[in-house]
Amino acid sequence: MNNKIFVLDTNVLIHSPQALFAFEENRIVIPIVVIEEIDQFKKGVDEKSRNARQIGRYLDALRERGSLQNGVETDNGGIVQISVNREVTDTASKLMYMDKVDNMIIGTALYFKNKYPESEVTLISKDANVRIKADCVGVKAENYESDNVRYDEYYTGWSEDELSPDLYGKLLSDGFLPNTGDIYFPNEFVRFSRQDTSDKVITTRFVRARNGFILLEHYTGQEIYNITSRNFEQDMAFDLLLDDEIKLVTLSGKAGTGKTLLAIAAGLHKVITEDRYTRLVISRPISPMGKDLGYLPGSKTEKFNPWMQPIFDNMDILLPPAGKTDSGDKSRKKTTIYDLMDYGFLELEPLTYIRGRSLPKQFIIIDEAQNLTPHEMKTIITRAGKGTKIVLTGDPYQIDTPYLDAVSNGLSVAVERLKHEGMVGHVMMDIGERSPLADLAAKYF
Repeated sequence: MNNKIFVLDTNVLIHSPQALFAFEENRIVIPIVVIEEIDQFKKGVDEKSRNARQIGRYLDALRERGSLQNGVETDNGGIVQISVNREVTDTASKLMYMDKVDNMIIGTALYFKNKYPESEVTLISKDANVRIKADCVGVKAENYESDNVRYDEYYTGWSEDELSPDLYGKLLSDGFLPNTGDIYFPNEFVRFSRQDTSDKVITTRFVRARNGFILLEHYTGQEIYNITSRNFEQDMAFDLLLDDEIKLVTLSGKAGTGKTLLAIAAGLHKVITEDRYTRLVISRPISPMGKDLGYLPGSKTEKFNPWMQPIFDNMDILLPPAGKTDSGDKSRKKTTIYDLMDYGFLELEPLTYIRGRSLPKQFIIIDEAQNLTPHEMKTIITRAGKGTKIVLTGDPYQIDTPYLDAVSNGLSVAVERLKHEGMVGHVMMDIGERSPLADLAAKYF
């Protein structure tokens, strides 16, 4: 028997079918009840169903190599075994009702622990309650964290430093300062303050090709589709959004910091004012807060409109108001979001239909991206055609998708995995601008 045995819960495999091969040379045990649960998900068209079918394909390929009941060796030296033994120890049967799937999975882990005392047995589950129950009966339990990032070390996209008065003046006069010290990520912002006074601060962006810092050049306080920046975080966000060389922008942070509003304003500016992209495409995951409304009648657009209401709210702020004609006696009609859609400037697209598409030369905004899994995030980013820019916005602490958290969601993983790339930029935003009340709620709840 291998030194370590990992018993996988259903939610781990549904979250990532590749978990079968993520434990190197150790033994993976899948209780038979997990296969039965996975079988219930395979007939849908969502990500959960696709993952369920992928698990079946992986296990069927392993089955051709040998007996899964005894264990089949994988290409990376591990062993995958399906446990069909319904035996559980007396301890498990006394402590738990064995008619529940979760308890059967825990009981399987306890069975292997007692049968192979020389091996370290760990139950892997993304369900906190399962981990708690496992711990209560003496089974080591852990979360599946192969996609996780350390949130206390989460990349913010900007930092602060000090400069001597001479270097501070040189940066102002030349617009460039060579980097002679720390290591920075491409497009990381650095806010330099003068050592002799804290009142003077310059926001710069690190350019890897020149190994130095430049003053913000794409956003210098100008009005972008009827709004201007209100703080330095929004300055940095606008600078990335307006830079056509940056192909992926990630904006994370608490509610009310302006992430979505800035992204839409920049998108409208690039599509309509500058004609840089052919279309602004906006989408968001369909994840309700609270109880779902159920099936909605109507066309695709009519079904999707309730989920896109936050986008409509932001558009009301950005679109020019109604005005008077040259004669001064009649009001000009206010431009609406439907006008932009009719003209072909704007498309609201459910993520359900984005798989398989190729989107060249478009400005794409994915709102509430924290509700996506890393695999779904990969699917979306790979839709980008030539000349396309993608903007991901979201709050890692407002997640409505089961088994995702602040460190395992697709937005957080994308930020950490792509921060080394020159065509990617990120800003974590913390300054609330929606209203004092909204900022208060984001701070204390």
